[in-house]
Amino acid sequence: MWIIWNNVLAIYRRELQSYFASPFAYAIAAIFWLLSGFFFVVVLLGPDGLLSQVAFRDQAGITEPPIDVPYQFLSIFLNLIGSLSLFLLPMLSMGLYSEERKRGTLELLATSPVTNWAVSVGKLLGVVTFFLTMTLPLMLYETIVFSASNPPASFRVMVLGHVGLLLMAASVLSLGMFLSSLTDSTILAAILTFALMLLLWVTDLIANSLTGPVGEIIGNLSLVRHYTDLSQGRLNTSGLVLFASYILLGIFLTAQSIQAFRYQRS
Repeated sequence: MWIIWNNVLAIYRRELQSYFASPFAYAIAAIFWLLSGFFFVVVLLGPDGLLSQVAFRDQAGITEPPIDVPYQFLSIFLNLIGSLSLFLLPMLSMGLYSEERKRGTLELLATSPVTNWAVSVGKLLGVVTFFLTMTLPLMLYETIVFSASNPPASFRVMVLGHVGLLLMAASVLSLGMFLSSLTDSTILAAILTFALMLLLWVTDLIANSLTGPVGEIIGNLSLVRHYTDLSQGRLNTSGLVLFASYILLGIFLTAQSIQAFRYQRS
């Protein structure tokens, strides 16, 4: 077991270093920070932002119902960040294995004594860690802004929202990793992952249009619905189980894909 974890850590460090050395990864991070900063300013300080709405209510003498600005902001902002992430995550996952295929290093991984599971877990942890570093500035300026809010911001909503964002990202990246293992084209891997994300997004719209147990079952498969619950401070065990299922499914399918590649080369 100790050897397996050492292998996972070795793959993890290798993958993480490749992201921090990649100009393309920094370009994705820059786009993410630019757009998230824009959303932050617009939602909070824009002409129709929450602070403008509160100021208008104060001038008009409207006190009911009260507006919990920190909660409303986190709910709106995290939903926007979640939607933005669904567009950018396929670009992070597209090279996890397709680049290995293109460079010919996948054959070395497939024939090495390192297990397919260890490689898959290490790669996934590396890209998830990079995404986590992308979200750290968001948490920093949320903390700075809400440190002076009255009433104080809900620490629970903030933590659950970002945990949900990380779990949703890990789910998307895990499934994208599997799709990346099927092709040596990074562009095709990104397109396939994006198409899968659209399918999972559409499941929520389909579920909302259906009633009864069928709609409920389809709705439970939606990443967006369970992420929305967490971003609004609602901890749902079924959502955590779904995220874990998608993550494990992606790792399992990737390991099987590499195993098939190993048999082809043996």
